[in-house]
Amino acid sequence: MRQEIAREVDQLLRVIFNARRKTGRLDLEAVEMAVRSAMHQAGAAALTQLLQFAAPAADRRTLACSCGHPAHYRELRSKPLLTAVGKVEVSRPYYLCSHCHTGQFPADVELDVENTELSPGVRRMLATVGQGAPFDHGRQQMKLLADLEVTTKAVERTAEAIGEDIAAREQEQIQRAMQLDLQIIVGEPIPVLYVEMDGTGVPVVKSETVGRQGKTEGQPARTREAKLGSVFTQTKWDAEGYAIRDPDSTTYTGAIETAEEFGKRIYREAWNRGWSRAEKKVVIADGAEWIWNLADQHLPSGIQIVDIYHARQHVWGIARKLYPNQEAEQRRWMMVHQDLLDQGKIEDLVHTLRSIDSSSPELAEKIRTEADYFERNAKRMRYPEFRRQHLFVGSGVIEAGCKTVIGSRCKQSGMFWTVRGANAILALRCCQFNGRFEDYWEARRA
Repeated sequence: MRQEIAREVDQLLRVIFNARRKTGRLDLEAVEMAVRSAMHQAGAAALTQLLQFAAPAADRRTLACSCGHPAHYRELRSKPLLTAVGKVEVSRPYYLCSHCHTGQFPADVELDVENTELSPGVRRMLATVGQGAPFDHGRQQMKLLADLEVTTKAVERTAEAIGEDIAAREQEQIQRAMQLDLQIIVGEPIPVLYVEMDGTGVPVVKSETVGRQGKTEGQPARTREAKLGSVFTQTKWDAEGYAIRDPDSTTYTGAIETAEEFGKRIYREAWNRGWSRAEKKVVIADGAEWIWNLADQHLPSGIQIVDIYHARQHVWGIARKLYPNQEAEQRRWMMVHQDLLDQGKIEDLVHTLRSIDSSSPELAEKIRTEADYFERNAKRMRYPEFRRQHLFVGSGVIEAGCKTVIGSRCKQSGMFWTVRGANAILALRCCQFNGRFEDYWEARRA
């Protein structure tokens, strides 16, 4: 085999050097791609020989079957396998149970190729390209970067299958967490641990929105909300007292699921990141009621903060309603009322809003709703107090996460997902963003 490989490489080099002598030029890209192709062919030939299993010895021709009866060796069977160096052929023993007629390929289990014609190395590549870009783009990446021919469907199926396995393992851990079977995370105390939550719509196929009301009255829904949570830490602040997020400390978890299910998910992530040993625990989000209900239920010891920029948008919304098409008046009104918000004088802001008299029922209802919003979240808007503690008061981390983790992959033009497919890719994507994919890949066969 070594002689054959050496002969192929020698022939290739002769062709390359002869072409250079004739033209006086060297097309390096063409040469390096040709060399890679030759190395793949040689590697595939070597792998094929390595994957020719011998028939079992006479005293090892019986295996236990899951039905309780023995399975007997029948013959050697072959199947094609796409590996990191190209297509190979694997030949391995086949066992059959005469009672339940279930067949077994023990070598497939050993090689991690059971029920697949893709090697572990190729499946890892497909998971990486499938979570990072549209599936057809992943197919193109495989050809360009690895010189492997795969179908778009292969990228999709493999990435989603691995994502589903990650999600299933997460659900097992979530269920253990809910049963208080939590691993004690030992380590140094964490000065400040943050949890942020938000949601964003993911376009889905019509069957996933049957009976769901859209944002426009009378129109069906076209999206399903993917809920995302982020956890990160802070140990420092700058010279002006503004918080500085610890580098590489952010992890994400998310799915299209109910608020109740997501609450368990974010609780498990916070616990794994050291919620129990954090000296200060902070939950930051917009004013969505479902988020604060989850915080009260699962993270009750956390300081709750409404994102200041979201709160300012509410004030701007009132200004635009009070002074439509009058930008100067809007700004003047905002200068006074945003100051009340930024200074944490929420009671004064609420009193001012409730004092506004309007003959327009629509405007009166808008002001009442916003006054209720600020009154309900008053304790979460003590921004000067939070800043004295050098805490973040904005939810930029989770907003960026919604764009990078979910939006850039699941909300591109023309995309429509099933909930199952979207959740698989989100699980895989969060695993990659969190730097946990290699640990998962090693642990899945343990």
